[in-house]
Amino acid sequence: MSMPDRPRLLILGGTRDAATLAGQVVLRWGSALDVMTSLAGRTMAPAEIPGQVRTGGFGGPDAMADYLAVEGITAVIDATHPFAAKISGNAERACVRANVPRLLVDRPHWEQVEGDQWHFASSYVQAAEMLPRLGHRVFLTTGHSGLDAFASFQDAWFLVRLVDAPSGTLPLANYETIAARGPFTQADERALIERHEIDVIVCKASGGDMTRAKLDAARAMGLPVLMMTRPDPPDGPRVNSIDGAMAWLEDMLT
Repeated sequence: MSMPDRPRLLILGGTRDAATLAGQVVLRWGSALDVMTSLAGRTMAPAEIPGQVRTGGFGGPDAMADYLAVEGITAVIDATHPFAAKISGNAERACVRANVPRLLVDRPHWEQVEGDQWHFASSYVQAAEMLPRLGHRVFLTTGHSGLDAFASFQDAWFLVRLVDAPSGTLPLANYETIAARGPFTQADERALIERHEIDVIVCKASGGDMTRAKLDAARAMGLPVLMMTRPDPPDGPRVNSIDGAMAWLEDMLT
């Protein structure tokens, strides 16, 4: 597909994958391509990202389609978190309306290996129903999502890890918070789990290397993991790596 002079790429970001992609695109094409990364603005101190950065939502698929047209965006790469279903769905509809090519970077799932004690839930309500059978000192690493589902637990204690420290109280009866950003090591995760006497981990099936270490620590320690399954991705072309996204963009630009 031929592209106009100085095409404009919009990367939907908020992940390390998106920042890495922006850096590789800027390095590969330099001034021949305008690169804009869009962040939702939920993280107080996001990592530095090459190229231009915009912060905030678009206001839904129609407003996003208008943005693509007004800004002259010629391609969109969705490198958001696998659980960012709303923005991914909005992007799919917006790009169809605006007739802008779109690619989803769908990072590979974690692979379960011998010794893993993984239990899967498709909703936070289901996870809350399963949790009492698995443990009572909980390492909760799902971010702010779904905390209300665990609000009624009086006999459980939660260690809640967030990227940013919460600005107020959480809807949990007994908890402690820690603010930390990956990547984490297995040794550090094991030390954290032992220090807080954790007996179950609750997480999202996010994939990638940033937070894999807690699963390795859980396997080594014989602990169960309650894992939230991913939402289905929207229709359209997908790759599972930054290299795949770069190859797709190369085809777009030639």
